[in-house]
Amino acid sequence: MQPTGIGYDNRLLTDAEVRSTVLDALGQADVGGRRVLVIIPDHTRTAPIGQLFRLIHQVWSPKAAQLDCLIALGTHPPMSGEMILQRLEMTPEERRTTFANTRLLNHLWKDPGALTEIGVMSASEIGEITDGRFEMEVGITVNRMIFDYDLLLIVGPVFPHEVVGFSGGNKYLFPGIAGQRIIDFFHWLGAVITNPVIIGNKWTPVRKVVDRAAAMVSVPRLCISLVVKEERLAGLYFGRPEDSWSQAADLSQKLNIVYKDKPFQTVLSCAPEMYDDIWTAGKCMYKLEPVAADGGTLIIYAPHVTQVSVSHGAIIERVGYHTRDYFLKQWDKFKQYPWGVLAHCTHVKGIGTFENEVEKPRVNVVLATQIRPEVCEKINLGHLDPNSIRPEDYADREDEDVLYVPKAGETLFRLRDAPPELGGKV
Repeated sequence: MQPTGIGYDNRLLTDAEVRSTVLDALGQADVGGRRVLVIIPDHTRTAPIGQLFRLIHQVWSPKAAQLDCLIALGTHPPMSGEMILQRLEMTPEERRTTFANTRLLNHLWKDPGALTEIGVMSASEIGEITDGRFEMEVGITVNRMIFDYDLLLIVGPVFPHEVVGFSGGNKYLFPGIAGQRIIDFFHWLGAVITNPVIIGNKWTPVRKVVDRAAAMVSVPRLCISLVVKEERLAGLYFGRPEDSWSQAADLSQKLNIVYKDKPFQTVLSCAPEMYDDIWTAGKCMYKLEPVAADGGTLIIYAPHVTQVSVSHGAIIERVGYHTRDYFLKQWDKFKQYPWGVLAHCTHVKGIGTFENEVEKPRVNVVLATQIRPEVCEKINLGHLDPNSIRPEDYADREDEDVLYVPKAGETLFRLRDAPPELGGKV
């Protein structure tokens, strides 16, 4: 199937363009009598998923034998029924009537019985893909329910991403509906390479792992890849996940990266409410680390956040937030912890050094949340009372080396002439 779609780097799509493009795309696929599973992101990704799902249901449900929806959680907490309806912009009445025969399901990443192994990536293959960084055998596990269907349709946005380079495409399978072992492996691979070097780059070793794992899925796959700007669609591409993602990533690279001429001593990175813990609000650091000055301070301003991580908080409190080298140089002490959690901890802390038992992060990361000061100290992050901050006081002060980002987490900020360690060309 040839990829199709529409996208602009100078304007947003109209509702009529979205509708006609989606209807044309869906008409290319024969779903008559087939069981179809639509895989979508959870609430931590900005995109008009409800608008797209409504069109998919309208066109395909009269033809398909079954049309269901699975939330690609990765290792995020499950969404409540109310949250899923909000994600799909569906009223309770519509759930009982129009969508009564559609199952709305969470990925059960913690339940071994919900997973199945579909293959193994050999040590030599891992060594080749990762440019020699790792040589280990990795089992590939995925939600077993996908094999109850005849077609998978992935629907989700493509943004710069700290682990894989750009999100979207097959990433909604791995880690979206995968088991923890493969998730841990490629998150740690991304952490070893480091966030600033990975993020906003299209073809990364982690993307190669994701696509190789997806190739082991025997169920046919299609994908609607979305490019979002200002919470509206600027691009929409349909086809094989690899193809539609590639087109969307090219447009996202133009629209979702902002270049600055200098670094900033103070960055106020404001987390939207869709990030409900530091596990997700950490993106406010990931996307802005490249423009924080050496020795500068980045404040994650999230007065609505009350906890470190719903799923992984206990582990994070044990290990703390640290630089990559802190973990690597004490690997025997930390290797038994989930590697995906360690990766998150390095991404939030940022790059730095660990020499002679002394850790020196490049940037001072401070939480302005409801998390208590003693917890912030325990997890090795700074603390500010969110009530002491008036975000408007940080606005329009770039000439004072102060950067204010009112909705952080999806747009990547880079230095125009970045050094290699901050994402510049080698």
